[in-house]
Amino acid sequence: MATARKRQVNLQDTPYYHCISRCVRRAFLCGEDNFTGQSFEHRRAWVAEKLLKLGEVFAIDVCAYAVMNNHYHVVLRIDEEQAKTWSMDEVLTRWHTLYKGTLLTQQYCRGEKLIAPMLDMVKVTTEVYRKRLMKISWFIGNLNEKIARDANREDDCTGRFWEGRFKSQALLDEAALAACMAYVDLNPIRADIAKTPETSDYTSVQQRINSAKAQQQPKLLIRFVGNPRKDMPQGLPFELIDYLQLIELTGKCIREDKAGYIEQHLPNILTRLAISPENWLTLTKSFTKQFHGAVGREIELDQFYAHQHLKRRSNLNRCNQLLV
Repeated sequence: MATARKRQVNLQDTPYYHCISRCVRRAFLCGEDNFTGQSFEHRRAWVAEKLLKLGEVFAIDVCAYAVMNNHYHVVLRIDEEQAKTWSMDEVLTRWHTLYKGTLLTQQYCRGEKLIAPMLDMVKVTTEVYRKRLMKISWFIGNLNEKIARDANREDDCTGRFWEGRFKSQALLDEAALAACMAYVDLNPIRADIAKTPETSDYTSVQQRINSAKAQQQPKLLIRFVGNPRKDMPQGLPFELIDYLQLIELTGKCIREDKAGYIEQHLPNILTRLAISPENWLTLTKSFTKQFHGAVGREIELDQFYAHQHLKRRSNLNRCNQLLV
């Protein structure tokens, strides 16, 4: 039986989650269908653009993404503190960019005067919307619905476009987060769609590299803010240059036609995360094959399953083997 989404996503444990959504039909989401010769490459832009736009509306940051032929990966961070600071007007404005809302919320946003009971109803509705703007299920649901409608219209057909539910993994610590982000960013290279990170179209790593050339960080992706410290700004707890070097080094090592090797001078991020080079290579080549469920070191997993009131500790042995 599938685990309820509300039990998979728990902000007490972590704000970071890896999500995968896969196309259910034989026809490709993107890429070229070898059977018909038809190209769906333009749909990659649909997914990437919609994904990043939703990151501006929801209290959810995009950490990493990769749009593949029949599925996409995304690593998301839920920003609960940001959502709590939004005024009622801001919550409703954000919600109305995606949905119609109710008649009362529309009247409120138009500046129409409402009597006290109606205003109270608007306040209650606003809190419902605030919670939804922090939910990954609403984020992915909105993304998938838009893509499915556009694809069905283009294909002149009806029916399901995506599998019933997207897959979600909790990333419980920095090691799991870094490994999963690298796994996502290197998807096109492993699939032999691209040869280098900078030529991996419709991935977060390509976007970060292009921005880094201009000495910037992408506006629509969560920022790298450096090593964890007190009073640190919101963002990924790594250095951008360390991460890009790690991606480059890992990309060279996962080529199937050559054995590859790990250089002696590893990027600082790998040293600080205390993951051996051999284990890092395994993680970034087969993250989803190695783990089915929450990922993190033993103490984080124990806390996670305690909060979930579950006795079975999935992934514990694999995490102990690889996150060292």
